[in-house]
Amino acid sequence: MLTGKKILLIISGGIAAYKCLELIRLIKKQGGAVQVILTKSGAQFVTPLSAASLSGEKVLSDLFDLTDETEIGHIELSRAADLVVVAPASADIMARMANGLASDLATTTLLATDKQVLVAPAMNVRMWEHAATQRNIATLQGDGILFVGPDEGDMACGEFGPGRMAEPAEIFNTIDTILSEPPKLLTRPQSRLEKRQSLTYPLTGPLAGKTVLITAGPTHEPIDPVRYIANRSSGKQGYALAQAAYDLGARVILVSGPVNLPLPEGIEVLPVETARDMHDACLEELPVDIAICAAAVADWRVESPADEKMKKRGKADVPDLELAQNPDILRTIANHKTSRPALVVGFAAETQNVVENARKKLTSKGCDLIIANHVGSGSDVMGGAQNTVHIVSQAGVEDWPEMAKQQVAERLMRLLATELQSTDLRAKQ
Repeated sequence: MLTGKKILLIISGGIAAYKCLELIRLIKKQGGAVQVILTKSGAQFVTPLSAASLSGEKVLSDLFDLTDETEIGHIELSRAADLVVVAPASADIMARMANGLASDLATTTLLATDKQVLVAPAMNVRMWEHAATQRNIATLQGDGILFVGPDEGDMACGEFGPGRMAEPAEIFNTIDTILSEPPKLLTRPQSRLEKRQSLTYPLTGPLAGKTVLITAGPTHEPIDPVRYIANRSSGKQGYALAQAAYDLGARVILVSGPVNLPLPEGIEVLPVETARDMHDACLEELPVDIAICAAAVADWRVESPADEKMKKRGKADVPDLELAQNPDILRTIANHKTSRPALVVGFAAETQNVVENARKKLTSKGCDLIIANHVGSGSDVMGGAQNTVHIVSQAGVEDWPEMAKQQVAERLMRLLATELQSTDLRAKQ
């Protein structure tokens, strides 16, 4: 029973918005009160009159309605409810929530509330699976936001997959469960500094007291809101290196592109999407002792990504994509004038002339080592569990046999730890 409970229901845009009328009815039937905030896009699918008739309350939508601000105000509105529910929660409103934006009554109220927030996502399957959306979900979960759904099934757009809003009965049951628990205020999420201070590092090992910066995974360069340029990198080798460095005693900063890998414990992970994001994140972390650029960074990006999904209008209507060159992260770090790491290591994924091209890259980038591997036809290095590498330095080439990526990582980090100790000794002499 919800007798005496007040629900603030925020209805954002999406075809699933009509289901919220049934949700209002279920809440009212069980004795709860519902105050509705209807976003501008939500009003394209549900009328204020329908929501007001079922809730018995005036529907709110305008942040700058002086009458409503005088009567209640968005601060009081955000705190008078026992629970705030966002249904449907579109990709847009979730992105604004994750980034702390307050551009309308709905997002201003969400930013001001000190009560629990429940969201019921609803969007196209591709939008749900997009790296940006998944990153926003992780941020919201870290902020204490609760989720119900989405369900998997047929969509209004004709596609199939996760992204359908949970049914009103399921959302109602979740609301009932939440409000049956003791009430609690939201705690302020940890800042990045606090998260960093909460990490513990091994006190022993050849890399104890050292900081290792590692990049991993692919980058995604947007073409439009649902398409992007990417590659087949899984991030497994970079993540294995991060774990190996941590096991040797290092403080590890892992700048990761979009991957489907569990976050390693004790390691500070900075999720990024594009090459420029990764470039900026790496430079912010300098100085470090060792930098390992294991990510498969896109060489080019679309100069001007489309704001809306590009439509296919006919065989002759093929869009012209103007490409721009992405920043060279490895070269930038290796040639940094004030904060160059003692050791800078790059990776070279080649389809031909592997060692020869790696030697050229070693010279052109100005780094200390290049880890070269073959990723051409017949190779399953990208996405696979095995790797065969060649260690290329000014001293020559060392060919390693095929082994598991974790073994490659452990052997390479031991090599780098030894080299760093030699570098430190030479610096003291």
